[in-house]
Amino acid sequence: MASSQRIPVKPAEIIEQRSYQVPGKLLITEHHFSIPSSHSDPTSTPLRIFARSARRPAPPGFPLGPTLPYLVYLNGGPGHACHPPQSYPFTPTLLDKGYTLLFLDQRGTGLSTPISASTLAQRGDMDVQARHLKLYRADNIVRDLEAIRLALTATEQRPAGEKWSIFGQSFGGFISVSYLSFYPEGLRESFIFGGLMPLVREPGEVYRRLFRVVERRNEVYYAKFPEDVGRVKSIVRFLGRWGDGKVRLPGGGALTGRLFLTLGIGLGFHGGVDLVHNIVLKASTEIEMFGHITRGTLNSIESFLGWDNAPIYSVLHEPIYTVGKKAGWAAQKVREELPQFAMERLDSIEPLLFTGEMIFPWMFDDCPELSKMKDVAEKVAQDEDWPELYDLEQLKKNEVPVYAAAYTEDMYVDFDFSKETAAAIKGCKMFSTNVMYHNAIREKKEVVDQLFLMREDVID
Repeated sequence: MASSQRIPVKPAEIIEQRSYQVPGKLLITEHHFSIPSSHSDPTSTPLRIFARSARRPAPPGFPLGPTLPYLVYLNGGPGHACHPPQSYPFTPTLLDKGYTLLFLDQRGTGLSTPISASTLAQRGDMDVQARHLKLYRADNIVRDLEAIRLALTATEQRPAGEKWSIFGQSFGGFISVSYLSFYPEGLRESFIFGGLMPLVREPGEVYRRLFRVVERRNEVYYAKFPEDVGRVKSIVRFLGRWGDGKVRLPGGGALTGRLFLTLGIGLGFHGGVDLVHNIVLKASTEIEMFGHITRGTLNSIESFLGWDNAPIYSVLHEPIYTVGKKAGWAAQKVREELPQFAMERLDSIEPLLFTGEMIFPWMFDDCPELSKMKDVAEKVAQDEDWPELYDLEQLKKNEVPVYAAAYTEDMYVDFDFSKETAAAIKGCKMFSTNVMYHNAIREKKEVVDQLFLMREDVID
C-alpha cells in the first residue's frame, strides 16, 4: 500500500571531516556521516554516508573566505558512486558561479555503506535482505540529503537550516523530483539534466517507450557500421557454439549471446556507437584470426557492462518507478512483445538488435555477483508494497525554481515523459535539444550554460 513520504528527519551525525588541496585550485573536504537506515525508525541500523565538498582555496597567506551556498551533485544510477570533484568537467564552471559543491555517494554506493552480495548477506535472511534493499530508492536518499543539510548548516558558519541547491543527472533528477515533492523547504533551486522522472506507478510503459528509442539507436549503429550486422551474428554464434555460457569473462561470468547484446547500453551516449563498434570489431576479428576472444577483449566487454559492480542498479532498476505495484520484470515482458528484439533473428537476414539499460531476470544467472542475489532480486521484483516517490499536488504548487534539460533522443529517460513531468512541476523551465545525448553534462559544456542562462536571464 503506497503511503505518504513526509517523514520528520533529524540531523545526521558528523563522524569525521578532513580537508586537503588538489591541483586545479580545489579545496576538497571529505565528510563521513552516520544516518539511520530507516528514517522512520531512528533506532534502525545506522549507515555510514560519505560525501566530498569542493570550493576554491584561499590565496597563500590569506584566510579562507566566507562560506558559499551549497550546490549538491546527484549522480545517475541507481547504485553508482560519485567520482572525485576534480574529475567532472563542470566543477570549475559551478565553482565560478559562487557555490560550494557537495558530491554525495548515495546510500549503498561508493563509501556509503556499499551494497554487494557479501555485505547484503550480513543483514540476515532473504526476507530481511529484501526489506533492506527497499530502503535504497530516491525517497530515502532525499531524507539522507535533508539530514546532511541540517547537520552541515548547524556546524558551519551558516544560518541554521540554510537552503541549498541540487544538480541532478539522470537518476539524480529522479531524486530531485522526490525532493521537490516531500522536502521543498530545504531547496533554493533545482537543476535537472536528463532526469525528469516519469510520473508513473509501474514501469511497463516506461520500457515500451524506451525500447522504441533503443531500436532507433540500433538503426543508427547499423547504418554507420553495416558490416557489423554479420559481425554481431558471428560473435553470438561463436558464443553458443559449445553451449551458451561456455565462454567465461575474467571475473567468472558467462558471456552468453544475450549478455553480449546488452552492450547496447552504451548506444545512447556521446561516442557510444563507436565504442560498441570497437568491441564488436575486436571480438569478431579475434574469432576469425584465433578461434577465440582474447582476455584483453573479454576484459573490455566485462568492464563496459559492469553489471556485477553495481548490484543496486540491477535489483532496483525497475522498482525506482513503482508505487503500490510490483515491478515484475517489466522489461522482459515488454521485450517478449517485440519480435524485432528476439534472439531468433540470428537465423534471419535482419540484424540482431542490442538492448539498452533494461534489466532481465536471466542476468542473475549470467553474472556471478548478481547470481548470489538471484533469490532476493526475485523477492524485490514481486513485492507490491512500495511507497510514494512523488507528490503531484505538491509539484503543482511548487515554488522552488526548477531548470531542466531534456534530450529528444534520450535512450534512458523518455523525452515525452520528460515533457509531461516538466508540465506537472509549477514553474519548471525546460531546455530541449536533439543534438545532445544522455551524458551531455560530461561531454557538452553548453548544456550547463543553457540552464544557467535560463536562471540568469528572461525568456521572451
